Amino acid sequence: MPLPEVCVCYVLREAGGRTEVLLGRKKHGLGAGNYVGLGGKLEPGESAADAAVREVAEESGLVVAAVDLESRGRLTYLFPHREEWSQVSNVFVVRTFAGDPMPSDELDPEWFALDEVPLAEMWDDARRWLPGVLAGATVRRTYVFGEDLATVVDEPDHVA
Repeated sequence: MPLPEVCVCYVLREAGGRTEVLLGRKKHGLGAGNYVGLGGKLEPGESAADAAVREVAEESGLVVAAVDLESRGRLTYLFPHREEWSQVSNVFVVRTFAGDPMPSDELDPEWFALDEVPLAEMWDDARRWLPGVLAGATVRRTYVFGEDLATVVDEPDHVA
């Protein structure tokens, strides 16, 4: 049976001569307390790009267009100790948006310079791939989380 699909979108802007990324402190649910990119579950019949557009609007109030999304890969997350958390995440970056970020029921958005991304306050896998994606790379990896449901215990060499 295929894993549920989700999306994550990293909104980038130029400010004060540096590139910044919009992250949000997750208020509740999976990953509560962590900084995360904007995103969530795909609805039935929805493409990953359309879900990213919807999720960015729901979680931050920003308006982005699917044509402006840059696909940056797919991540497979396996949670052997809580299989219902296992999922495949479609990763996007977007540089064109309208509006100003506003808090939502899901998260409190905050801009970070790329060299100040709070990787220690994000999911454990982020430090392994997010800096590269924010610098323009793509990613296709699988991460297996341990019994604590927070720590990556394996990163298989195969591409997901």
